[in-house]
Amino acid sequence: MTDLRRRALESGKTVSRKVQSKQSSRASSRANSRVNSRNVSRHGSDEEEGNVSDGTNWSINSVDEVLALEDVDLPSAAIDWQEELGDRMAQIVDRKRSSISGREESLSAYVRILTAKYVAEELHGKSEELVDAFLKSIKAESGEKETVLALKSLILTTITTPSETIYGLIDRPLKRTINDSASSITKNTAIHALGCATFYGGASLEETQEIMDYLLEIIESDGNSVGSGDDGAVVTAALEEWGFLATQLEDMEDTTEEAMEAFVEQLDSSEPSVQIAAGENIALLYEKSYTEAEEDEEVESEGDEDLEDETSRDSPKMIKRYEPYRRLDKLRNTLSDLASISSRRLSKKDRKSLHTNFSDILNSVENPTRGPRYQNAVNQETGKRYGSRLTIRIHRSGVMKIDKWWKLHRLQALRRILAGGFVTHYEKNEVIFESLPYVQP
Repeated sequence: MTDLRRRALESGKTVSRKVQSKQSSRASSRANSRVNSRNVSRHGSDEEEGNVSDGTNWSINSVDEVLALEDVDLPSAAIDWQEELGDRMAQIVDRKRSSISGREESLSAYVRILTAKYVAEELHGKSEELVDAFLKSIKAESGEKETVLALKSLILTTITTPSETIYGLIDRPLKRTINDSASSITKNTAIHALGCATFYGGASLEETQEIMDYLLEIIESDGNSVGSGDDGAVVTAALEEWGFLATQLEDMEDTTEEAMEAFVEQLDSSEPSVQIAAGENIALLYEKSYTEAEEDEEVESEGDEDLEDETSRDSPKMIKRYEPYRRLDKLRNTLSDLASISSRRLSKKDRKSLHTNFSDILNSVENPTRGPRYQNAVNQETGKRYGSRLTIRIHRSGVMKIDKWWKLHRLQALRRILAGGFVTHYEKNEVIFESLPYVQP
């Protein structure tokens, strides 16, 4: 594996720097924007995004939705997909002879093929020219559909052929799109593209932290920092990508306090997608507050709370390094309320999603070594807890266990990008496989 891929995929090899103090204007912006964003922020529905839903829908907001995605492949009629891909790449690059509708058709086909197939060989030597063409569509923003498809094409190209130079080429154009675009779905997709490019595109540790600070400002200001104070989808995207990038960092003690304040505030959002994304980041930060105990360190027993589970026989002992949030009692109460919320303003689906997710999040805040879908019940035969029960079967080749929050964040990020093409890429794309290792059944 190349050094780039190794650096991008290892979850415990980098150390975060001490966060510099923010300008006082951020606090003022947050205070002024809180009421407006809470009342009118929204997450774009599938219907609203339907006109650009061909591979560009980002409305996957729960673990269950991620797990429910079906595998996809190209229609049987599209046997010679390599030839079609070659034609589409030529059309994308040749912008002078194209129309908006023609570019939309070519980009849509490119997205469809790269989602269903792993095409690193076909893209060899062509990625740089393609990225340049995508950026022209993104900068021009001639139409929402073309722009969003170009952003999605950029994301898929990045994870198919990672490069140390992609981040340096696209960070400024993507930030400009996030800051200035009048389209909600364009801003949303650009945020996800920025997260992907930072993770896989050769960003340095300092650049990664700068992007996380940029995303945190969007979160703290309820989207007002990028002109989207009434759009919960933009805040959700920023939360999701912040969490995805945070999985790369090991020591987050210096960054946790400010981030926790922002995430706890977002638990009061009127949008379930914002609340869940904020909660998952909180769980991730609590998980990161524990690290493996050194040989000369003793782990204090907590009685019944320290009861071993069936999946931790060979797991290292973990020890708490710092307190992620000072007002733990308040946080527990908020999480408990969300885990049992019964508001009639919420749909049945949203209530179920909040109940399931926040039961997991509360459990992890109280016991940070326990990941998502952890079952506290004790198996009477073994005397051990059932433990984490969240797994993904990859055809017949193995089982991927999602027993840590960092794994869930990566799974959700990749599923947002690849949707039903995830399994194909997981089996053939080394970058995706190494992001989420599985154990043989």
